[in-house]
Amino acid sequence: MQRFYPLLFVFLWSTGFIGAKFGLPYAEPLSFLLSRYILVILLMTAIVLASRAPWPARRRDWLHIGVSGLMIHGLYLGGVFVAIKHGLPAGVTALVVGMQPLLTALGAGWLLGEKVSARQWSGLGLGLVGVGMVVSGKFGDGALGPMLIPAVVALLGITAGTLYQKRFCPTFDLRTGALIQFVPTAMATAIGVAAFENYRIEWNGQFLFALGWLVVVLSLGAISLLNLLIRSGSAVNVAALFYLTPPTTALIAFFVFGEQLSLTAALGMVIAVGGVYLVAKAK
Repeated sequence: MQRFYPLLFVFLWSTGFIGAKFGLPYAEPLSFLLSRYILVILLMTAIVLASRAPWPARRRDWLHIGVSGLMIHGLYLGGVFVAIKHGLPAGVTALVVGMQPLLTALGAGWLLGEKVSARQWSGLGLGLVGVGMVVSGKFGDGALGPMLIPAVVALLGITAGTLYQKRFCPTFDLRTGALIQFVPTAMATAIGVAAFENYRIEWNGQFLFALGWLVVVLSLGAISLLNLLIRSGSAVNVAALFYLTPPTTALIAFFVFGEQLSLTAALGMVIAVGGVYLVAKAK
């Protein structure tokens, strides 16, 4: 069963972009995320109390888990949602965030002592080329300008968070760990809402569906799988899976929204998969 975790993670993580597309027209980005975090905290509190899940024994573990959550959830999701909401084309956002495996490979040797082989470097480069081909037709015509900044913040957040968690807190209970990650993330996001937004949300059926999907499928399902993958695999191998997110998102958008897939995009999907295969199979 565990062999299917990477594929399941990629699919679930990719649906997050679809959920954002459904919900963002009806809410400010940080307000959307704050609502999501509050619901996750309530659900996980009930699960923790019912299951009597163990808490970390050391104070520094609480700190490390919380910091990793701020980076993986707060910076990454906040950056992606703000970028898309304020006009950065989804293709550009995906390409910027798609640099994560390369940055992770650079940091893995320095912070984790992981050796990245020539075959893995080849796979990482090939995967980036494939991602570029997939999103090449989705750049739009608007000026990018400062909206690249939140996308870069998202890139740095997910990269640093993955490396930090692998280095300082690779193993923790997924139930209590989720609470420790999401509580400081919600607090930081609430500060952002108070400073930059008015908590504007249009509570209609489409938004509620998107919110529920992101809470249950992404924050509980995909994040739990990500934590399991970080625990059991190398940082480089886990990061390489993110190359499969734009192709998978494109496929989902094709079936859900009828978005067309070009021959270049289809070829890019094959190349991205090949790149991830090289990384995963490298010895």
